[in-house]
Amino acid sequence: LSRRRTSSPPRMSLARCWVLSLLCTRALCLKMSVAPDLPALRILGSDQLDASCFEPVEPEARAQALSIVEAVKSGGEAALLEHAWRFRDLKEGDAKFLLSAADLEQAFTSCDKDLQEMLLRTAARVRRFAEAQRSSITPIEVDIAGGKAGQTVAPVKSAGCYAPGGRYPLPSSVLMTAVTARAAGVEKVVVASPRPSPVTMAAAHVAGADALLAVGGAQAIAALAYGVGEGVPACDIIVGPGNKWVTAAKSIVSGVCGIDMLAGPSEVLVIADDTADAAVVAADLLAQAEHDVEARPILVTHEQSVIDKVNEELAKQLAVLTTNEVAIPAVRKGFAVLTKDMEESIAVSDRLAPEHLEIQTADSQAVANKCSSYGGLFIGRSAAEVLGDYGAGPNHVLPTGGTGKYTGGLSVHTFLRLRTWMRIDDPEEAQQQVKDSVQLARLEGLEGHARAAEQRLLEEPASKRQREA
Repeated sequence: LSRRRTSSPPRMSLARCWVLSLLCTRALCLKMSVAPDLPALRILGSDQLDASCFEPVEPEARAQALSIVEAVKSGGEAALLEHAWRFRDLKEGDAKFLLSAADLEQAFTSCDKDLQEMLLRTAARVRRFAEAQRSSITPIEVDIAGGKAGQTVAPVKSAGCYAPGGRYPLPSSVLMTAVTARAAGVEKVVVASPRPSPVTMAAAHVAGADALLAVGGAQAIAALAYGVGEGVPACDIIVGPGNKWVTAAKSIVSGVCGIDMLAGPSEVLVIADDTADAAVVAADLLAQAEHDVEARPILVTHEQSVIDKVNEELAKQLAVLTTNEVAIPAVRKGFAVLTKDMEESIAVSDRLAPEHLEIQTADSQAVANKCSSYGGLFIGRSAAEVLGDYGAGPNHVLPTGGTGKYTGGLSVHTFLRLRTWMRIDDPEEAQQQVKDSVQLARLEGLEGHARAAEQRLLEEPASKRQREA
């Protein structure tokens, strides 16, 4: 009896130990299986950065896009349908590639009231900012010798606005492009998007689009550039983000019509110090990482502890992020730059000229004032880049791959033409300008130019010729 009493507790203890051991083993196995899939940002020094020229168009993608563009250019509607069926933009045999304004309105009215109101609010914010931009450029008139000169401002007549397709609809891209075109005063706006969802169609209605081309890829860009049928005009400009074939096609037709930019994968750079919330920084990095496996999340800081904390948060958030199959490869392509101080962090940011630049520091406005190269700037903890994505006001179509060093993002100005003019009312007052033109033309070896200017020379009075003699 004594043995039974003394032996029972050890058996119970062993059972508990066995269960605990099993649970610990499973947890360890789970940790070991997950850990390799949850990358951390690799750490680089500022001297290890590759800020070489970004090549947005891959040669292979360009060759493929060129054959499609040429086919649609020469074959018109038949070629467009052939490629739309081939790439499953449309069901084979379905010839309805263009949705009318009435179709778009019907899609809008079929949406839930909450969705309708959200689209209307977002469009209103984008429109308000675009209209403010429009008012910043005005006609001018100045005095010149003997007359007047000036500029007028006019929108292009037609615009094609591309919105990517994919697993989820992207109504925000429709609003950003088409609303801005309308705010500029563009008469004809055609949205293009493959396999458009009802919400994409509803967004096109809210934006004021005249029609929606239900085709994507290089074939859509070709149709917008050269025109197809009665409903798709040869557009003066084509704007909007897309995949590598869309980008390649835009580069091909850029001599035929205008384009906004040649955009590459999305990128965000966060300048942070020890006042930044690591969870917020990590969330913002992942918001860009989930766009594309080629996206680049970048952290720049002069404090190692910030990198450590952000990497810890990245692992936590990646483990439960439903889009981590996209975000994980992107995080592997991203990196953290450890600098010596805030000034070097700013210099690194300017060197990379990121698409999106977030400032999460103690004095974020002071740091922001020193930054000069970026697509969009987001100042302070509350100014999340995602708010810019979804219609705070400024456009979310922004330059990537360092091109923010010399250009800006899509805006109402993208759709405007500045046209200059001059008029001479007093030919005598303009004589010095005429003489200078004659002299410059002959310096440049352009005799025809010189003689054209000489036709505007006036006969000098005899008294003046005698005085000069």
